[in-house]
Amino acid sequence: MADHNALPLVILAEKFASLPGIGMKSAQRLAYHVMSMDEEAVNEFAQALIDAKKNVHSCKCCQNLTERELCPICSDDERDKGIICVVESPKDVTAFERTREYNGVYHVLHGLLSPMDGITPDKIRVRELLARIGGGNVREVIMATNPTVEGDATAMYIAGLLKPMGIKVSRLAFGLPVGGILEYADEVTLYKALENRNDM
Repeated sequence: MADHNALPLVILAEKFASLPGIGMKSAQRLAYHVMSMDEEAVNEFAQALIDAKKNVHSCKCCQNLTERELCPICSDDERDKGIICVVESPKDVTAFERTREYNGVYHVLHGLLSPMDGITPDKIRVRELLARIGGGNVREVIMATNPTVEGDATAMYIAGLLKPMGIKVSRLAFGLPVGGILEYADEVTLYKALENRNDM
């Protein structure tokens, strides 16, 4: 924003611009919109940010985001706990849940292996996945990482750890473009990819 703008407004726009997918023009529009809101609405908006950051944490079982000890999926007795769908982020859980066709549970890695960026197995939630599987009762693990170099490397790494344990490991039969992102896939494509998954 130009120098003639008030400094707090410039800082607010810069904070919005630091969010993924928000360019500076969009950030400026958001900053000006906040200025047009009444004080109560701004306080509610700020409180929602604080509450989310303070109260939302990882589910102790699947690592998805929740405000409870166990997320609603893990605590649902109707879900098949013998099938675990491994995804990169909580956004991917939301994408699969939109299909309304998957009845297993999830495991959220919170990242993908990328040694060039310093993301090694200890930086993502692989240890927690192995602990879950070590408890028994898991029949299949579906590797549902994105079809990228990092996604494929992560899937192969985890499959290598699980195969000696006698666990069936499958990979989504991607009806998705290579380099595509699960979050943007439509429900039918995701369902077909899940239905036609392959052994690894």
